Amino acid sequence: MLPASCGEAILTDFLLMSQLDTLKTAFATALGLPPTTEFESLEYRKIPEWDSVAHMALVMEIETAFDIMLPTDDVIGLSSFAKAQEIVAKHGATGA
Repeated sequence: MLPASCGEAILTDFLLMSQLDTLKTAFATALGLPPTTEFESLEYRKIPEWDSVAHMALVMEIETAFDIMLPTDDVIGLSSFAKAQEIVAKHGATGA
């Protein structure tokens, strides 16, 4: 039998992976990107798919996927995939 701390670490890793997959799906859906995209390198306005209209669609996808409401500061600060990870984590969201 594994020590309790091992089980907690496995659960934490699973939740983080689930959150990451959920966030990637939100980006792919909102921006119309294939699942093979290198999401970690995405930045606002660095690709044609992520313009101001798509940005609002992305906000909606993230809010729906994680059942959160992003305040204006976070909507404005959502400038990359990495920043989106920080914002989602800040709100304690774990994904669907």
